[in-house]
Amino acid sequence: MEKIIEKLEVWKEVFIKNIPNIAIAIVVLFIAYFASRGMNSIVNKTIGKKIRQKSVRDLVSRFASALTILVGLYLAMTVLKFDDTLKAIISAAGVSGIVIGLALQGTLSNTISGVVLSFRQNLNIGDWVETNGYSGEVMDINLNYFVIKEADNNMVIIPNKTILETPFKNYSLTTKMRISIECGVEYGADLEKVEALIKEVINSNFDQKKLGKNVEFYFTEFGDSSINFLCRFWIESENALERLKGKSNAIIKIKQAFDKENISIPFPMRTLEILPNQRLDIHQTEAKKVS
Repeated sequence: MEKIIEKLEVWKEVFIKNIPNIAIAIVVLFIAYFASRGMNSIVNKTIGKKIRQKSVRDLVSRFASALTILVGLYLAMTVLKFDDTLKAIISAAGVSGIVIGLALQGTLSNTISGVVLSFRQNLNIGDWVETNGYSGEVMDINLNYFVIKEADNNMVIIPNKTILETPFKNYSLTTKMRISIECGVEYGADLEKVEALIKEVINSNFDQKKLGKNVEFYFTEFGDSSINFLCRFWIESENALERLKGKSNAIIKIKQAFDKENISIPFPMRTLEILPNQRLDIHQTEAKKVS
Protein backbone atom coordinates (compact mmCIF):
# COMPACT_ATOMS: atom_id res chain seq x y z
CA MET A 1 0.00 0.00 0.00
CA GLU A 2 2.87 2.33 0.83
CA LYS A 3 4.45 1.65 -2.58
CA ILE A 4 1.19 2.44 -4.30
CA ILE A 5 0.88 5.71 -2.40
CA GLU A 6 4.48 6.61 -3.24
CA LYS A 7 3.82 5.89 -6.93
CA LEU A 8 0.71 8.04 -6.90
CA GLU A 9 2.65 10.87 -5.25
CA VAL A 10 5.28 10.67 -7.99
CA TRP A 11 2.59 10.77 -10.69
CA LYS A 12 0.99 13.72 -8.94
CA GLU A 13 4.24 15.65 -8.93
CA VAL A 14 4.86 14.81 -12.60
CA PHE A 15 1.30 15.86 -13.46
CA ILE A 16 1.59 19.19 -11.63
CA LYS A 17 4.99 19.80 -13.20
CA ASN A 18 3.62 19.15 -16.70
CA ILE A 19 0.34 21.06 -16.38
CA PRO A 20 1.60 23.85 -18.70
CA ASN A 21 2.67 21.27 -21.32
CA ILE A 22 -0.64 19.43 -21.00
CA ALA A 23 -2.54 22.67 -21.47
CA ILE A 24 -0.50 23.50 -24.56
CA ALA A 25 -1.05 19.99 -25.95
CA ILE A 26 -4.82 20.27 -25.42
CA VAL A 27 -4.86 23.63 -27.19
CA VAL A 28 -2.86 22.16 -30.07
CA LEU A 29 -5.32 19.27 -30.40
CA PHE A 30 -8.30 21.65 -30.40
CA ILE A 31 -6.65 23.78 -33.08
CA ALA A 32 -5.85 20.65 -35.14
CA TYR A 33 -9.46 19.47 -34.84
CA PHE A 34 -10.97 22.72 -36.12
CA ALA A 35 -8.22 23.03 -38.73
CA SER A 36 -9.05 19.55 -40.03
CA ARG A 37 -12.72 20.50 -40.45
CA GLY A 38 -11.70 23.64 -42.31
CA MET A 39 -9.25 21.65 -44.42
CA ASN A 40 -12.04 19.18 -45.28
CA SER A 41 -14.27 21.98 -46.54
CA ILE A 42 -11.49 23.80 -48.41
CA VAL A 43 -10.26 20.66 -50.20
CA ASN A 44 -13.82 19.64 -51.09
CA LYS A 45 -14.51 23.02 -52.69
CA THR A 46 -11.11 23.17 -54.41
CA ILE A 47 -11.36 19.81 -56.14
CA GLY A 48 -15.13 19.97 -56.63
CA LYS A 49 -14.76 21.42 -60.13
CA LYS A 50 -12.23 18.82 -61.21
CA ILE A 51 -13.72 15.67 -59.66
CA ARG A 52 -17.42 14.99 -60.19
CA GLN A 53 -17.47 11.80 -58.15
CA LYS A 54 -18.64 12.55 -54.61
CA SER A 55 -17.05 9.39 -53.21
CA VAL A 56 -13.63 10.38 -54.53
CA ARG A 57 -14.02 13.97 -53.31
CA ASP A 58 -14.89 12.68 -49.86
CA LEU A 59 -11.88 10.36 -49.90
CA VAL A 60 -9.43 13.15 -50.78
CA SER A 61 -10.95 15.63 -48.30
CA ARG A 62 -10.98 13.05 -45.50
CA PHE A 63 -7.37 12.17 -46.21
CA ALA A 64 -6.40 15.86 -45.94
CA SER A 65 -8.43 16.14 -42.72
CA ALA A 66 -6.81 13.04 -41.20
CA LEU A 67 -3.36 14.33 -42.15
CA THR A 68 -4.09 17.59 -40.30
CA ILE A 69 -5.19 15.65 -37.21
CA LEU A 70 -2.02 13.53 -37.32
CA VAL A 71 0.16 16.64 -37.53
CA GLY A 72 -1.64 18.10 -34.50
CA LEU A 73 -1.25 14.82 -32.59
CA TYR A 74 2.45 14.73 -33.39
CA LEU A 75 2.93 18.28 -32.10
CA ALA A 76 0.95 17.54 -28.94
CA MET A 77 3.00 14.42 -28.15
CA THR A 78 6.20 16.36 -28.82
CA VAL A 79 5.11 19.02 -26.32
CA LEU A 80 4.44 16.27 -23.76
CA LYS A 81 7.89 14.81 -24.50
CA PHE A 82 6.48 11.43 -25.56
CA ASP A 83 9.16 11.03 -28.21
CA ASP A 84 9.93 7.40 -27.38
CA THR A 85 6.24 6.49 -27.29
CA LEU A 86 5.73 8.26 -30.61
CA LYS A 87 8.57 6.35 -32.22
CA ALA A 88 7.12 3.06 -30.98
CA ILE A 89 3.69 3.95 -32.36
CA ILE A 90 5.14 4.92 -35.75
CA SER A 91 7.13 1.68 -35.91
CA ALA A 92 4.07 -0.41 -35.06
CA ALA A 93 1.98 1.52 -37.57
CA GLY A 94 4.58 0.90 -40.26
CA VAL A 95 4.57 -2.87 -39.72
CA SER A 96 0.78 -2.96 -39.48
CA GLY A 97 0.49 -0.88 -42.64
CA ILE A 98 2.60 -3.36 -44.58
CA VAL A 99 0.50 -6.31 -43.39
CA ILE A 100 -2.79 -4.54 -44.13
CA GLY A 101 -1.49 -3.36 -47.50
CA LEU A 102 -0.61 -6.91 -48.55
CA ALA A 103 -3.97 -8.24 -47.37
CA LEU A 104 -5.95 -5.53 -49.19
CA GLN A 105 -3.74 -5.23 -52.25
CA GLY A 106 -6.57 -5.68 -54.77
CA THR A 107 -8.96 -3.30 -52.99
CA LEU A 108 -6.31 -0.61 -52.54
CA SER A 109 -5.31 -0.97 -56.19
CA ASN A 110 -8.90 -0.38 -57.32
CA THR A 111 -9.24 2.59 -54.94
CA ILE A 112 -6.07 4.26 -56.19
CA SER A 113 -7.13 3.54 -59.79
CA GLY A 114 -10.49 5.19 -59.08
CA VAL A 115 -8.74 8.35 -57.85
CA VAL A 116 -6.48 8.39 -60.93
CA LEU A 117 -9.44 7.91 -63.30
CA SER A 118 -11.30 10.76 -61.61
CA PHE A 119 -8.48 13.19 -62.42
CA ARG A 120 -8.30 12.18 -66.08
CA GLN A 121 -9.34 14.98 -68.41
CA ASN A 122 -10.26 12.58 -71.23
CA LEU A 123 -12.79 10.61 -69.19
CA ASN A 124 -15.88 12.04 -67.50
CA ILE A 125 -19.30 10.91 -66.33
CA GLY A 126 -21.72 11.06 -69.27
CA ASP A 127 -19.11 10.12 -71.90
CA TRP A 128 -19.79 7.27 -74.29
CA VAL A 129 -16.86 4.85 -74.10
CA GLU A 130 -15.90 1.41 -75.32
CA THR A 131 -13.59 -0.78 -73.21
CA ASN A 132 -13.08 -4.42 -72.27
CA GLY A 133 -15.63 -5.50 -74.88
CA TYR A 134 -18.38 -3.21 -73.53
CA SER A 135 -19.74 0.03 -74.95
CA GLY A 136 -22.01 2.55 -73.23
CA GLU A 137 -22.42 5.73 -71.21
CA VAL A 138 -20.25 6.28 -68.13
CA MET A 139 -22.64 6.47 -65.17
CA ASP A 140 -20.23 6.47 -62.22
CA ILE A 141 -16.54 6.23 -61.31
CA ASN A 142 -16.56 4.94 -57.76
CA LEU A 143 -13.67 4.14 -55.46
CA ASN A 144 -13.73 0.46 -56.43
CA TYR A 145 -15.55 0.12 -59.74
CA PHE A 146 -16.49 1.76 -63.02
CA VAL A 147 -20.15 1.71 -64.16
CA ILE A 148 -21.20 1.70 -67.83
CA LYS A 149 -24.79 1.83 -69.07
CA GLU A 150 -25.06 0.00 -72.40
CA ALA A 151 -27.46 0.90 -75.22
CA ASP A 152 -29.77 -1.97 -74.16
CA ASN A 153 -30.02 -0.37 -70.67
CA ASN A 154 -27.84 -2.99 -68.97
CA MET A 155 -25.42 -1.82 -66.30
CA VAL A 156 -21.84 -3.12 -66.58
CA ILE A 157 -19.63 -2.88 -63.48
CA ILE A 158 -15.89 -3.09 -64.17
CA PRO A 159 -13.06 -2.87 -61.59
CA ASN A 160 -11.16 0.41 -61.80
CA LYS A 161 -7.84 -1.39 -62.13
CA THR A 162 -9.04 -3.11 -65.30
CA ILE A 163 -10.10 0.21 -66.84
CA LEU A 164 -6.79 1.86 -66.00
CA GLU A 165 -4.72 -0.97 -67.49
CA THR A 166 -6.83 -1.47 -70.64
CA PRO A 167 -7.09 0.89 -73.64
CA PHE A 168 -10.52 2.47 -74.06
CA LYS A 169 -12.24 4.40 -76.83
CA ASN A 170 -14.04 7.62 -75.87
CA TYR A 171 -16.58 8.66 -78.51
CA SER A 172 -17.43 11.88 -76.64
CA LEU A 173 -14.01 13.47 -77.18
CA THR A 174 -15.04 14.42 -80.71
CA THR A 175 -18.27 15.67 -82.23
CA LYS A 176 -17.64 13.96 -85.58
CA MET A 177 -17.82 10.30 -86.54
CA ARG A 178 -17.18 8.55 -89.83
CA ILE A 179 -19.62 5.97 -91.13
CA SER A 180 -18.73 3.25 -93.63
CA ILE A 181 -21.33 1.49 -95.78
CA GLU A 182 -20.53 -1.52 -97.97
CA CYS A 183 -22.93 -2.69 -100.65
CA GLY A 184 -23.08 -3.98 -104.24
CA VAL A 185 -24.89 -3.29 -107.50
CA GLU A 186 -25.73 -5.50 -110.48
CA TYR A 187 -23.16 -5.93 -113.23
CA GLY A 188 -25.43 -4.20 -115.75
CA ALA A 189 -25.64 -0.95 -113.73
CA ASP A 190 -24.03 2.31 -114.83
CA LEU A 191 -21.23 2.60 -112.28
CA GLU A 192 -20.64 6.32 -112.77
CA LYS A 193 -24.35 6.94 -112.25
CA VAL A 194 -24.30 4.80 -109.09
CA GLU A 195 -21.39 6.79 -107.65
CA ALA A 196 -22.97 10.16 -108.46
CA LEU A 197 -26.35 9.04 -107.06
CA ILE A 198 -24.93 7.89 -103.72
CA LYS A 199 -22.86 11.04 -103.27
CA GLU A 200 -25.95 13.13 -103.97
CA VAL A 201 -28.01 11.13 -101.45
CA ILE A 202 -25.39 11.46 -98.73
CA ASN A 203 -24.78 15.17 -99.30
CA SER A 204 -28.50 15.95 -99.28
CA ASN A 205 -29.13 14.09 -96.01
CA PHE A 206 -25.81 14.62 -94.20
CA ASP A 207 -24.31 18.07 -94.75
CA GLN A 208 -20.67 17.27 -95.44
CA LYS A 209 -19.71 20.87 -96.26
CA LYS A 210 -20.82 21.97 -92.78
CA LEU A 211 -18.50 19.36 -91.27
CA GLY A 212 -15.67 20.30 -93.63
CA LYS A 213 -15.57 16.79 -95.10
CA ASN A 214 -16.23 15.05 -98.43
CA VAL A 215 -18.03 11.84 -99.31
CA GLU A 216 -15.58 9.05 -100.15
CA PHE A 217 -16.72 6.43 -102.66
CA TYR A 218 -14.74 3.43 -103.94
CA PHE A 219 -15.61 0.35 -105.97
CA THR A 220 -13.83 -2.43 -104.12
CA GLU A 221 -14.22 -5.73 -106.01
CA PHE A 222 -15.97 -7.86 -108.60
CA GLY A 223 -18.12 -10.08 -106.44
CA ASP A 224 -19.84 -13.36 -107.33
CA SER A 225 -23.09 -11.62 -108.21
CA SER A 226 -22.36 -7.89 -107.85
CA ILE A 227 -19.81 -5.12 -108.14
CA ASN A 228 -19.17 -4.10 -104.55
CA PHE A 229 -18.43 -0.61 -103.31
CA LEU A 230 -17.49 1.26 -100.13
CA CYS A 231 -18.97 4.64 -99.16
CA ARG A 232 -17.60 6.68 -96.25
CA PHE A 233 -18.98 9.93 -94.88
CA TRP A 234 -19.16 11.94 -91.63
CA ILE A 235 -21.93 12.84 -89.20
CA GLU A 236 -22.23 14.95 -86.07
CA SER A 237 -22.23 12.44 -83.23
CA GLU A 238 -20.85 11.92 -79.73
CA ASN A 239 -21.79 8.30 -79.09
CA ALA A 240 -22.04 5.00 -80.90
CA LEU A 241 -25.85 4.99 -80.75
CA GLU A 242 -26.07 8.10 -82.92
CA ARG A 243 -23.63 6.46 -85.31
CA LEU A 244 -25.93 3.46 -85.66
CA LYS A 245 -28.91 5.73 -86.28
CA GLY A 246 -26.97 7.65 -88.94
CA LYS A 247 -25.91 4.47 -90.71
CA SER A 248 -29.47 3.12 -90.64
CA ASN A 249 -30.82 6.38 -92.12
CA ALA A 250 -28.20 6.33 -94.86
CA ILE A 251 -29.05 2.74 -95.84
CA ILE A 252 -32.76 3.65 -96.08
CA LYS A 253 -32.08 6.68 -98.30
CA ILE A 254 -29.70 4.75 -100.59
CA LYS A 255 -32.22 1.92 -101.02
CA GLN A 256 -34.99 4.41 -101.84
CA ALA A 257 -32.76 6.12 -104.42
CA PHE A 258 -31.86 2.76 -106.00
CA ASP A 259 -35.53 1.77 -106.24
CA LYS A 260 -36.39 5.08 -107.87
CA GLU A 261 -33.65 4.68 -110.50
CA ASN A 262 -34.32 0.93 -110.99
CA ILE A 263 -30.87 -0.05 -109.75
CA SER A 264 -30.85 -3.54 -108.29
CA ILE A 265 -28.87 -4.81 -105.34
CA PRO A 266 -28.29 -8.46 -106.32
CA PHE A 267 -28.18 -11.29 -103.84
CA PRO A 268 -26.87 -14.84 -104.37
CA MET A 269 -29.42 -17.46 -105.42
CA ARG A 270 -28.99 -21.25 -105.38
CA THR A 271 -30.94 -23.67 -107.58
CA LEU A 272 -31.25 -27.30 -106.49
CA GLU A 273 -31.91 -29.75 -109.34
CA ILE A 274 -33.04 -33.33 -108.62
CA LEU A 275 -33.11 -35.80 -111.51
CA PRO A 276 -36.06 -38.25 -111.91
CA ASN A 277 -33.85 -41.29 -111.21
CA GLN A 278 -32.62 -39.70 -108.00
CA ARG A 279 -36.20 -39.07 -106.91
CA LEU A 280 -37.05 -42.74 -107.59
CA ASP A 281 -34.08 -43.89 -105.55
CA ILE A 282 -35.21 -41.71 -102.66
CA HIS A 283 -38.75 -43.12 -102.78
CA GLN A 284 -37.40 -46.67 -102.92
CA THR A 285 -35.20 -46.02 -99.92
CA GLU A 286 -38.09 -44.60 -97.95
CA ALA A 287 -40.26 -47.64 -98.93
CA LYS A 288 -37.64 -50.00 -97.62
CA LYS A 289 -37.51 -48.13 -94.33
CA VAL A 290 -41.29 -48.29 -93.98
CA SER A 291 -41.43 -52.04 -94.76
